[in-house]
Amino acid sequence: MLADLLRDCKVALAFLTRLPLRGHRGWGTADLATSVRWFAAVGALVGLAGAIAYAIAIWVGLPPWPAAAVALGATAWLTGALHEDGLADVADGFGGGRTREDKLAIMRDPRIGSYGALALVLAVLARAGAIAALAEPEAVAAAMVAAGAASRAALPAVMAALPQARPEGLAASAGRPHPSRAAAALLIAVLIALVMLGGTAPAALAAGALAALAVALLARRQIGGYTGDVLGAVQQLTEIGVLFGVLAAHPP
Repeated sequence: MLADLLRDCKVALAFLTRLPLRGHRGWGTADLATSVRWFAAVGALVGLAGAIAYAIAIWVGLPPWPAAAVALGATAWLTGALHEDGLADVADGFGGGRTREDKLAIMRDPRIGSYGALALVLAVLARAGAIAALAEPEAVAAAMVAAGAASRAALPAVMAALPQARPEGLAASAGRPHPSRAAAALLIAVLIALVMLGGTAPAALAAGALAALAVALLARRQIGGYTGDVLGAVQQLTEIGVLFGVLAAHPP
């Protein structure tokens, strides 16, 4: 039992980050469905890494906006910009395709278009602006850890709730997680948010949930379900939602 839990944790780390982990060659995408209960914990670690980068930038004398850019650069490096790539592909596909088949074909194209570029710029500005508005390293740390956890916990929830949009690709090979594993990820995210944000947590989590729901409903309407790119968009918009929720509930 303990060995299985540790293996699932390593699989989640290997998928969601670029950390070098021993033994990963024996893992495949089919292992993802069993590892999703750890997604919130891994997301919290990613948020913590960004918060540490922010605190260091503030300590050496940078103002909040440049420090926020450093924080986001650190998280993008740690994750290999996995979710940002998905957001750009979804923006290009949903914005440029007329039919379901067109949208899916555009999302497979590795090139980035105008919709994708604009989506990335707006997403970075939204997150950096929220971080800079919080300003204080302690407040930034609480918000980034909670947002990192909640936004990754949203992924298994979407995987369990929506059908797969196509029979091939990363999402299809990963399979659908058991609802209990998706619920475990959500529970961990809620606990992390309550510890980090206190009374601000309900508003922040509600804003993040609304963002995730909006992306999921849009994906259902546009392509009939989710893909790996859709999951990336869910993470990005949920993270923005949580950060904005923190600001709305406790403005600086």
